[in-house]
Amino acid sequence: MYPRGALVIDPAFVFKIKADFLKALAHPGRLKIIEHLKRGDKSVNEICRALEMEQSGLSKHLSILKQAGILNSRQVKVTVFYSVRDKGIYDVLKHVSHFLKKKFKESQAILDHLAKN
Repeated sequence: MYPRGALVIDPAFVFKIKADFLKALAHPGRLKIIEHLKRGDKSVNEICRALEMEQSGLSKHLSILKQAGILNSRQVKVTVFYSVRDKGIYDVLKHVSHFLKKKFKESQAILDHLAKN
């Protein structure tokens, strides 16, 4: 039983929030943007040139990342700059990389075993 007056949050809602956050990361272009911003805030034009993306596609990705709370934006006159809101996102991505590295090592071990037979 929950204490009287305690906020009760539906676990399905929590899973939805997590899924929406992960969906925002689930695109190679968005991951490139996040990695590019590791070195500091950049204008839309700087990101566009560095990543060789169409501005319309880039704007959509930036909007999704901002809506997910991953990026911040600020406007100086007519130029919009983006930055990573919480550097902890790089820890998340590092864990994903470690997981994938382990997965691929296991897959390689299976392939090596199959090649022997």
